[in-house]
Amino acid sequence: MLHTRASGVLTALSSLPSRFGIGVMGEETKRFILKMKEMGFSYWQVLPLNPPDSYGSPYASEAAFAVSSLYIDPDALFQMGLVSEETLARNVYYGSPYTADYEFARAARTELLKEAFSNISLDLSKKIRAFCEENRWCESYALYAAAKERFGGAPWYEWDEKYARFESACRNADELQETTEYYQFEQYIAYTQWHAIKQFANEHGVKILGDMPIYVSFDSADVWSNRSLFEIDERTFIRKRVSGVPPDYFSEDGQLWGNPLYDWVAMEKDNYRWWCDRIHTALQLYDTVRIDHFRAFASYWAVPAESETAKNGVWEKGPGKKLFDAVFDAFGEVPIVAEDLGTFGEDVLKLLEDTEFPGMRVIQFGFDPDGDSTHLPHNYPQNCVAYVGTHDNTTLLAWLWEAGERDRRFALDYCGFTGDNWGEGGFHSPSCRKIIETVWRSSAKLAVIAYQDLCGFGSDARMNVPGRAYGNWQFRTTEEMIANIDTPYYQKINALFKR
Repeated sequence: MLHTRASGVLTALSSLPSRFGIGVMGEETKRFILKMKEMGFSYWQVLPLNPPDSYGSPYASEAAFAVSSLYIDPDALFQMGLVSEETLARNVYYGSPYTADYEFARAARTELLKEAFSNISLDLSKKIRAFCEENRWCESYALYAAAKERFGGAPWYEWDEKYARFESACRNADELQETTEYYQFEQYIAYTQWHAIKQFANEHGVKILGDMPIYVSFDSADVWSNRSLFEIDERTFIRKRVSGVPPDYFSEDGQLWGNPLYDWVAMEKDNYRWWCDRIHTALQLYDTVRIDHFRAFASYWAVPAESETAKNGVWEKGPGKKLFDAVFDAFGEVPIVAEDLGTFGEDVLKLLEDTEFPGMRVIQFGFDPDGDSTHLPHNYPQNCVAYVGTHDNTTLLAWLWEAGERDRRFALDYCGFTGDNWGEGGFHSPSCRKIIETVWRSSAKLAVIAYQDLCGFGSDARMNVPGRAYGNWQFRTTEEMIANIDTPYYQKINALFKR
């Protein structure tokens, strides 16, 4: 479903410059979009905008539909007359500009938004109500967030019975009305600011490629308000089975993610309404949506909840094309990218064929001198998104340094690098450029490069190490670094390879 050749840049909103401890939906982000446009890129791939967990991961969120308040631009609230200059000043961050400080941003933004909420006008209140009527998920999310605040941040399954059950909480919602209205205000502001960013990008020829984790957290507004759609014991609230992936070459125990599994039988009864709503909301936020772990729609690994590893799971059949038939019936052709990395069988290939969704290829995964990997550019189909590296990969320069001699030699030969300075990094790295150009000349309709690889950064700029809880999601850049990117070079390769 990719119709024209194009290129894009992958970076999290959190990684962009701002004076507020984390990237926000403000003028610096608009300048980054203009920089992408100047270089000839027409896509910005962002990581999920959902509220991140305590470690900064946007893939373990308490809300699949919400946009994180961390990304709200304080300057905009000040210009609206909703916060004082003193409160604005307390949101300014004086720590390292190279690290996203979630703890600071969370505390500072809460104070800012509480003050802003206390100053809203009658006209703004009407706009918030209209937003909630158009986005029904906002009411349940706000009630969840209000109840969670009442219980000191404890997960919903530890709340008093009065609130632990969504139906009961709705009957007692008046007790939490003011706090609920605050969280509705928060989402209105977040959505309004993001829509302004998206509109700005679109007006300047840049599309937004968003990211959707397939599973949701157990402690989330989504599970709390839709328990019947998940494999959860109605009486005890205990998960019956949980998500993960089986043991493989890289992990003898597999990966135990722990998310509650969907009850696909229950979801089919209302024609996958929850999923249709989720995709509809995502397409309001983004021009195209990448769905993480897409293979689980074909078949998924189900692990007993009491298991300590993912070894004891079984493969179960997913909803397959039935779910996407419901989506197509509701919205017609939908711009979805399927994350199809890893090992899978014919059922996944058949689902990709039936939906015609583009899959993914990552050149770093292809550098095996003993094989003919599908991740080598000469094997790329047109209908795919080709990556130099994803947010889970180390940087391109780091890969060259960390690879074995034989793998590195194969990679350099494959990409036509003939010099002896392969370890040279920075904005003009000759070895990185050869690999980037190899991806760019492939037949893949869309080629994407991580921001760190635009700059030739090393391993200290890596965004995420899968399986590691601490030290991820912290990378940030500065306006000076963005200005130092070799714009003429990217203009040249985007024009040369018709992207």
